[in-house]
Amino acid sequence: MALPAEVVAPVRIEVRAGHRLAVRRRGEGGVPLLLVHGFPCTSRIWSHNLLPLAEAGFDVVAPDLRGYGDSDFAPDGHYDLNAFNADLTGLFDALGWDRAVVAGHDLGAMVAVDMANRYPGRVDRLVILDDSMPDLGEAFTAAGIPPGRPRSAIHDYQLRQGHHADELVAELNTPERRRRYVSEFYGHRMWCPPDAFDSEDLDFLTEPYGDAARLRAAFADYEVVMGTRGLSAPEMIDRPVRQRALLLIGEDQVTLGDHVEQRCALALPEAVGPFWVKGAGHFMPWERPVLVNRAIRSFCGDLLAR
Repeated sequence: MALPAEVVAPVRIEVRAGHRLAVRRRGEGGVPLLLVHGFPCTSRIWSHNLLPLAEAGFDVVAPDLRGYGDSDFAPDGHYDLNAFNADLTGLFDALGWDRAVVAGHDLGAMVAVDMANRYPGRVDRLVILDDSMPDLGEAFTAAGIPPGRPRSAIHDYQLRQGHHADELVAELNTPERRRRYVSEFYGHRMWCPPDAFDSEDLDFLTEPYGDAARLRAAFADYEVVMGTRGLSAPEMIDRPVRQRALLLIGEDQVTLGDHVEQRCALALPEAVGPFWVKGAGHFMPWERPVLVNRAIRSFCGDLLAR
């Protein structure tokens, strides 16, 4: 998809003393809506959503998570869900928000799930744009749902990023090599249809990862998942989410787990969906923005009508 006519530039907002997040914002004064990116993205992945959702009546805010894009690196070295959400709730305070609709994708979806459980009074409802959801462990097993996700041969990157991050960054020793590595997730690694992103898209989306320190910070989440990096606090993704939720999943990706509907029924008991979106892979905010914008608008119609 072509770049939007207007790309919203980020501004830096202090979320705690001396620590700033880069934030793209439109629609100030509307219904608070937080858009949280994942890997290998930044807030740029929401470029087709910011203006249409602001026009629909939302106060739309898309931050770069700590260490990503134009945000500050972690002042404490932590890149786990609690650390991300300490920043984001600090952002709420800086914006004067009591609570918000929180939409998340990939890592951002798990940040949203953790926020809903850690700070339930601050999350009005959730929009999840993949199959991310709480892992209920014993409850899934009792329901006959096998634990974990199927492992694919293309997931070699998880092991390298989680166990050998420094060596991998050392190999990717030029901006071009780093950006090419990241662009593979939008292409032949099959997270999405092979023709979903053209060269202009990839130039725009991968530009922040030309910086070695940014790429290294992004690998920290995989270290958390692999247990090679410590947590600032236990993650709160092992219990059902009680807020209303909307779940949209692109069909054309290999990152999907099994038994999605059964897991969703237990993990997100107030969910609408999951709805399967044909012609979309893992990057739905960019691949199918019109559908995403319409779905969020419809799901939050009661809030917009107030």
